[in-house]
Amino acid sequence: MSEPLVVEVWGKPAGFVLKEGKSFRFHALGRPFEKMDGAEFNTLGHARLAAVALQAPKPDCRVGC
Repeated sequence: MSEPLVVEVWGKPAGFVLKEGKSFRFHALGRPFEKMDGAEFNTLGHARLAAVALQAPKPDCRVGC
């Protein structure tokens, strides 16, 4: 079994992925990422991009906040 890899969005944990064969399965840690729970991704990067799409930055947030 593979080691879990944490997926962070804007510095906060969204979930973790486990390598299953040639894919990565996402396990959510909370809202709004539960929509992705159990989803398979080809790469760790794809899992992170999907998580980022669910958690947009706050409108008043500038680069580096």
